[in-house]
Parts: sequence; C-alpha cells; structure tokens
Amino acid sequence: SVKYKQGNDYFRHNGAGEMLVFSAADFEDFRQPRPEMAPEMEGELEEVVRVLAENRWPWRLHATYDETISRALDVFEKVDKDIPLDGLNWFFDHAETISDRSIDRIAALGGGIATQHRMAYQGEYFVERYGHGVAEATPPIRRMLDKGVNVSAGTDATRVASYNPWVSLSWMVTGKTIGGLQLYPRANCLDRETALRMWTEKVQWFSNDEGKKGRIETGQFADLIVPNKDYFACAEDEISFLTSELTMVGGKVVYAAGDFASHDENPVPPAMPDWSPVRSFGGYAAWGEPDGAGKNSLRRTAITSCGCTSNCGLHGHDHAGAWTSKLPIADLKGFFGA
Repeated sequence: SVKYKQGNDYFRHNGAGEMLVFSAADFEDFRQPRPEMAPEMEGELEEVVRVLAENRWPWRLHATYDETISRALDVFEKVDKDIPLDGLNWFFDHAETISDRSIDRIAALGGGIATQHRMAYQGEYFVERYGHGVAEATPPIRRMLDKGVNVSAGTDATRVASYNPWVSLSWMVTGKTIGGLQLYPRANCLDRETALRMWTEKVQWFSNDEGKKGRIETGQFADLIVPNKDYFACAEDEISFLTSELTMVGGKVVYAAGDFASHDENPVPPAMPDWSPVRSFGGYAAWGEPDGAGKNSLRRTAITSCGCTSNCGLHGHDHAGAWTSKLPIADLKGFFGA
C-alpha cells in the first residue's frame, strides 16, 4: 500500500491520476475525430472521486476536450456537495478546448489546470481539423490566468511534449508551433516572465509545495539553472534553443558545461546505446546555431519529419506556410484564372 505524501522532497507520492477511470479518458490525437465518452463515465468516475475525497487525496484527471471536462465537473460538483473539495488541490491535465464556463466552474471548486505544449507539436493537425479560428485560444492560458485559476506548465512526463522546457516557453511567448505556424494572436500570448512563472512559481500549488519551491529565495529548495543566454533579452526565435550551462538541485551541482564545466564533479555518462545520435550530435537542439538560432529553425525539421499523406503540390509538407498564406481566393477571376 502507498500513503499520500509517502517519500521525500525529491521523490514522493502526490495523489491519484491522471487516468482515474478509463471511461473518462479522451485521447488527444488531433488527426482523429474527438472521441465521445461512454455513458457510464459519470458513475464510474464518481465512485473513484468519492474515495479520494473521503481520504483527502488530491487527483489529476486527463481531459483534452471541454465536452469531457464539463461532464467530469458535473461529477465533481455532485461530490463537493457531500464532501467539500476545497483544499484538495485537484486539477485537470491538458484542457486544450476548455470553455470559459468550465474555467469558472473549476475556479469555484478550488481546482486547477496543468497545461502542456501539445499544440507546439500538433498545432497544424488541430488547425487542419478544426480551423485556425478555433485554434487561436487552444488552450486558453491567458483567460485561465485572468480568471484567477491555478495554472501551470509542464510536459506530462514527456507523453504530451518533449522534456525540453525551452520549447514550451517559446510556444507560450511566440504563439508558434515548432513548424512555424502562428497559432495565437499576440493578445493570447504570454510575456516572458509570466511564462517562466508557469514553469516555476505556479507549479508549487500542484505538488502541494507552496512556499518550498519555485523561487530563488531563503527557505526554498536550492534548485536553479544558469542558461547559456539571457532568456529575457534574447530574440524570440532563440528561446527554444536555450540550454542550461549550470544546473543545481538541492544546492548541489548536477550538471555543468561551458564556463562552469570545472564545477561538474559527476559528469553524465555517455548516452546509451552506443549508437545513439546523442553521442554524435549532443542532446535536444544541440545541432542548433549557437548564435542566431533562427538560422536553423525547428520549422525545417518539422517539415522534413512530417509523415502525413496530405502534402501540398506547392508547399510540400510545409503546412504552417500553406495555412498562414494570405491567398487572394476571394478574387475568383484573378486567383483561379477565370
């Protein structure tokens, strides 16, 4: 058996989820139609949530679409009438298409939303299926923050996105996919400080570590990094290429490179297996231009790695370029040669 908070500050049990019951799990492949949850979802989910609430265990629930979120909230509100959920720090994972109404309901129950940068990788697929207008606030992080809901950023343990936080920060700040598609208008993008707080200060609520981590100040964990460039001053197209030159966890140096290399007392062993590309080319984005990362944009990599069967005769697999082109299609004579 496992007890809530069993373990230590480095690794411990933090509640239940994200797959509380299979009937409430909506898969998130935007190349496929939205799945409809089974009619038994509410009954099965209520049984589990009641046990968790009675034992004061926080939980996280996978939910991509608002159709799933709203049904889950019906269950949470029902349980809350008998067992108050306030103070449990429960939350939804993902919430790409969440509605304003559902955000308000989460806030009323004292819950939160953990977002990830799925759209940085699947944005083109989403636009292809649902349209660019729908994608402009998917997920609506700006509105979540404005409504005062607890919101964080992360990777979903790399199931949704890469472990590289800089790709997430770039996506939140620029509103672009790694393929270069401009998903969001500037009004829906975040400033660099807010985006960084999503990865640091705002995470503490989700792990029930308020006041213990997320800030560089006396009394909090001595976890920090020194990036190779100034995150607040570098060009936007360089954010995704940033990397750490010094990483400390619990006050100890766990990684060091560049000017700090001499401080690394326990260098990371070579990547396994011995034929791993990381041995030849380095880790994530190590192939990027050290100066002026935009010269070696991730967009070209996305284009060449696309495996879809709907390439364009003109643009090939450069879907971002095709979907953001301002074509004069309203001019029937000029565009179609009539």
